[in-house]
Amino acid sequence: MKLEALVLLFLLVVFSVSSSGSAQRTLDGGTFTNPLLPVGPDPWVVTHDGFYYYMNTMGSNLTIWKTKDLGDLAHAEKKKVWTPPAGDAYNHDIWAPELHRWNDKWYIYYAADMGKNESHRIFVLENASADPLEGTWTARGKVGDATDKWAIDASVFDVNGTQYLLWSGWEGDQDGEQRIYLARLKNPWTVDSQRMVVSFPKYPWEHVGDLLDRPDTPHVNVNEGPEALVHDGKVFVVYSGSACWTDYYELGVVEADVDSDLLKPESWKKFDHPFFKQDAEANVFGPGHNGFFKSLDGKEDWIIFHANPGKNEGCGNMRSPRMQRFTWNADGTPDFGKPVAAGVPLKKPSH
Repeated sequence: MKLEALVLLFLLVVFSVSSSGSAQRTLDGGTFTNPLLPVGPDPWVVTHDGFYYYMNTMGSNLTIWKTKDLGDLAHAEKKKVWTPPAGDAYNHDIWAPELHRWNDKWYIYYAADMGKNESHRIFVLENASADPLEGTWTARGKVGDATDKWAIDASVFDVNGTQYLLWSGWEGDQDGEQRIYLARLKNPWTVDSQRMVVSFPKYPWEHVGDLLDRPDTPHVNVNEGPEALVHDGKVFVVYSGSACWTDYYELGVVEADVDSDLLKPESWKKFDHPFFKQDAEANVFGPGHNGFFKSLDGKEDWIIFHANPGKNEGCGNMRSPRMQRFTWNADGTPDFGKPVAAGVPLKKPSH
């Protein structure tokens, strides 16, 4: 081979390596890919003082991740902040934790039971530290209305200075249907109104939930995982419809005006179709149990949710956390688009 050809080959190799390295640095610095973690059902994100704080269901404890780069969640600082103390009867199936900041204190809402699902109730912890990974978490006890029925998936929100609690619960004492309830809060751990049904499984798309291995309750209709989204004079409650053990776990929406009486059923309008659902071509199944957050600069709206990478993978440890930016339709409703396939580069939240 001539010298000129060798020099040209060398330059091509150097340029290729350089370009590849540059592209990789751009990918690492400006984009991310889903899923954010290999496993992470019921994901939740809140921003505060320039950081993202993330939680998901761990089952036996409460763990918080802290990072400025949510796209690199796998390398974030994380800490187990609470484990049920010895003697605590509600020490099983700790589900769907959410971290909230109220009146300069942190609160974690979570569901737990005493070893049997029918005993699931909602609880809250309090921490006065500026950083939720520091300080002491103090139990504030059970949070619920006077009926004291089965309850999971608590979330809280504020409208016009009034705080509300959302959750998924049973009307009575038997499984068979989960509804979305709303009540007013006196303080972060005290409900001071009757519960009101915001949504129940009404449409066929919400009715997928056979349980062939449970003959006592062969079918369950599900509305769960409610999250409030306040935007442009509207309150949207976005919930997961149909059972998580199916591929048809999808997101539905009910809405109300911010100036209406949110504790009156007539204030709420329910849409008859899902707003976010599985996409078999993208290998995203059962997308649901979502949360919402803003980018650190407050300019972008993001949804975080869990999904399975394959069919019929149910409510187990195949569920992984994913996030993507969303926008708004002309009628003011949220536009979540379609779930993006794993491995597709997406631009990171602005900061």
